[in-house]
Amino acid sequence: MGGFFGATGHVRNIIPNVFFGTDYHSHLGTRRAGMAAWDPEMGMQREIHNIENSLFRTRFEKTLDEMTGCAGIGCISDADPQPLLIRSNLGIYAISTIGIINNADQLISQYLSFSGGHFEAMRRGHVNTTELVAAMIDQKSSFTEGIRFAQKVIDGTASILILRDDGHLIAARDRWGRLPVLIGKSEEGYCVSFENFAYQKLGYEDERELGPGEIVEISPDGITTLAPPHEEMRICSFLWTYYGYPTSCYEGVNVEEMRYRNGAILAEHDMEEGMEVNIDYVGGVPDSGTPHAIGYANRSGKHFARAFIKYTPTWSRSFMPSTQTDRNRIAKMKQIPVKSLIENKNLLFVDDSIVRGTQLRETVEFLYDSGATSVHMRSACPPIMYGCKYLNFSRATSDMELITRQVIVELEGEEGLNHMDEYADRTTERGQRMRQAICDRFHFASLEFQSLEGLEDAIGIDKCKLCTYCWNGKE
Repeated sequence: MGGFFGATGHVRNIIPNVFFGTDYHSHLGTRRAGMAAWDPEMGMQREIHNIENSLFRTRFEKTLDEMTGCAGIGCISDADPQPLLIRSNLGIYAISTIGIINNADQLISQYLSFSGGHFEAMRRGHVNTTELVAAMIDQKSSFTEGIRFAQKVIDGTASILILRDDGHLIAARDRWGRLPVLIGKSEEGYCVSFENFAYQKLGYEDERELGPGEIVEISPDGITTLAPPHEEMRICSFLWTYYGYPTSCYEGVNVEEMRYRNGAILAEHDMEEGMEVNIDYVGGVPDSGTPHAIGYANRSGKHFARAFIKYTPTWSRSFMPSTQTDRNRIAKMKQIPVKSLIENKNLLFVDDSIVRGTQLRETVEFLYDSGATSVHMRSACPPIMYGCKYLNFSRATSDMELITRQVIVELEGEEGLNHMDEYADRTTERGQRMRQAICDRFHFASLEFQSLEGLEDAIGIDKCKLCTYCWNGKE
């Protein structure tokens, strides 16, 4: 994933706002971060750092002191270095993107076949995704035409933030609105952000949220619509269940409140179908599973407790190390048990999702090693059957890395993949067999997933506006 933040205003130096606004997106990425600024006297400035083993603010404190400008953009990325500085027929500009391009090789080949141009080659000939987006934009005579063209030819997702050499910003939400782009307003000017709480802490108020594919130009004086939004939307449902920050709102729906509702609906399903179990405590797999668990506990009447705590002062993200072995080791080191809440207790945990199950297996073993009598598991999402094609969540080198597919093939061979809908459904024989097989593999006392209908109800916006591809394969 990743996130961006930009600001422009009637002030000599708006870079502190860009610095803190970008820092508030640190939960969305752990690989690269960057800032760019425009100053009437100094022109464009840019700084990029690796943040795999350090926090954004520690790497950019010096940049905060040295960079100046009345407009700027910043980004947190799990992908390529950005923002990039570009000089083209459209002028000099800085650009940052969020998303993924599935047909990058095809677009690169097509571009090179007629342009006579080139790209900077990274490891194994990889081309920076943001540079590729810029190349698509620069084929047209205006930013509006270029962004529309890029979003048309890209198979995947691309939200775009541009800083022009006149201090204006251009923001474009991706074609299907899978990711949010929000605008805030203050006495100083305007800002654009992935997370609205990021600018609220800086004194900006909600102005509006861009629609799918909408393109706007933002100056210190106002917002100009360059291209209207499309009618159809497919916003990613995982924004609310997993990677959105609890204080954020997307399409008017707060993340934390949605998670409470989601957990309550999950508990209602258990009660309606007689799946209530004898448990001492309900807990969440921290951090994003915790509010789902609170909702479950409140609705079921079971006591909520944090049976183990994540130690985060030195390891804030479990996937910061570069290898899976190290990530698993760090995840295990972070889990500090509360022995009195685990020993001889029957526990039910709610996790935000079950993708591969690697770290979840470690967690359950840790709980049994700490004295738990039984560990029941609930997933706040339906079974993930398809790797994401549009963002990086649940994305893998192969769909067979998904625990659901692995189990299905073990149970029925390749033929089982022709019955994915049945396996996802808790009421079918195949669905029950898959759940029991996962229980056996991970030593769960019981397992259930949120239904797709329950998840959609918890979010509460029109179902046709939600992307649910990971669960039902429907685009």
